[in-house]
Amino acid sequence: QVQLVESGGGLVQPGGSLRVSCAASERIGSFNVMGWYRQAPGKQRELVATITSGGSTNYADSVKGRFTISRDNAKNTVYLQMNSLAPEDTAVYYCNAVRTKPGTSVAYWGKGTLVTVSS
Repeated sequence: QVQLVESGGGLVQPGGSLRVSCAASERIGSFNVMGWYRQAPGKQRELVATITSGGSTNYADSVKGRFTISRDNAKNTVYLQMNSLAPEDTAVYYCNAVRTKPGTSVAYWGKGTLVTVSS
C-alpha cells in the first residue's frame, strides 16, 4: 500500500514562507502525477499545484508566482515552497499521487499537514 507522509506545516506570519514535504513509500517516478491540494475550514478541497513524472508543473491561479512545486526523485519526496503567504492560504495541505495504467487510474492521499497563516 502506497503511503504519502506530509510534513513541514505550522504557524507562519503573513508575508512569510514555508516549505511542506511529501515523502512517498514508493519510487515517485512510478506516479504519473503528484500534487498538492488544500482544504480550508468550511470549504471544499482544491488543487494547489501538480507536477508530472516528466517535470511539467501546473498551479492554481491563486498561488501562481508565490508557490513552487518540485520533486527529488532520489529522496522520493515532493515539495511545495510557499512564499508571500496570506491568511487565505490557511488550510490543511494534502499530498496526492496518481498512477495511471491502461483502463484504470488510482489516486493516493496523505493525511495532510496544517498550515496556519496568522499574525
